Amino acid sequence: MTSVNITTTKNTVTVNEGDATVVTVATQGPQGPSFSSSGATLDDSAKVNNSVLYFSSASGTFKADASRTVENLVDGGNF
Repeated sequence: MTSVNITTTKNTVTVNEGDATVVTVATQGPQGPSFSSSGATLDDSAKVNNSVLYFSSASGTFKADASRTVENLVDGGNF
């Protein structure tokens, strides 16, 4: 019979089993600083190879997509 007891308040795991068992326990660590000081988010759902990050005031988000890439950022370009 296999039994696993997890007690979160004591941060202990007890496994009672006849065979060798691997138990991995992970807890969420402290959160780092937010992405931006203004609270804006990142939308990279349309990212492509060599996307360049930019801010869109219309959506209030930072974006990475095909409209700004290292290939289309040239002298005299419209960016």
